[in-house]
Amino acid sequence: MTDPIPADPVFYVKLLRFVADKTDRNDPRTAAMMDLLVEAADAFEAAGSYRLPADRLPLAARAFAGVAGFLQSRILPSVVAERNTAGERQVRWAIDTAMASVNSLLVRAASADETSVTLALDGAGHR
Repeated sequence: MTDPIPADPVFYVKLLRFVADKTDRNDPRTAAMMDLLVEAADAFEAAGSYRLPADRLPLAARAFAGVAGFLQSRILPSVVAERNTAGERQVRWAIDTAMASVNSLLVRAASADETSVTLALDGAGHR
């Protein structure tokens, strides 16, 4: 059994920016999602959390799902092929973190509660 990878905000911020930089912005919705990822990266870097108003939750959920999908389809296979165990654990942690964000965002978006959501990278999760 391996030790869990601790939260690594610096790594996650870099991944968010990497995905935003590598994604084509040829349609307005995709551009808005990539802008959101850059905002999230800036907020996580500055404060360790990112607060989203209720009206942006569905867009944010799609953006973070895209991060998870990108990492799972394009980055993880290379890391596994290189037998980089530490890198694999770190990428899997980032995928899990993105998907936890998606879950929190979708649950709140589906509720009748019109409040914002704060995503945190301090191990406290989402509030």
